[in-house]
Amino acid sequence: MPTRLVVAMTTCSNFEQAERLGRLLVEKRLVACVSIGQELRSMYPWNGQIQMDSEVPLTLKTAPERLANLKQAIEDHHPYEVPEFLVLAVEDGSKPYVDWAREWVQAEARKDVE
Repeated sequence: MPTRLVVAMTTCSNFEQAERLGRLLVEKRLVACVSIGQELRSMYPWNGQIQMDSEVPLTLKTAPERLANLKQAIEDHHPYEVPEFLVLAVEDGSKPYVDWAREWVQAEARKDVE
């Protein structure tokens, strides 16, 4: 059975950025749902030093055929120079949820969404 849904992950530096990016992605029908998690601490190498920063994780649910557009939107609208963008295939899931998510992202974008 082909993958009908994928989960993508990214992070933002605060809740305001996360909410702004999440709203944009849902309104553009690139994702059906954005789950914004609790603030966490990330440790990573950057410019020759180990950095530790607060970040807010976003979990994005979408259809595989929307990934190219989702990735482009992340590149265009994410505030980070190098944003995290990881994609995981969904092996199984609730059929009603998967169908609902796919219907949202595959429907023609409404012109009245602000």
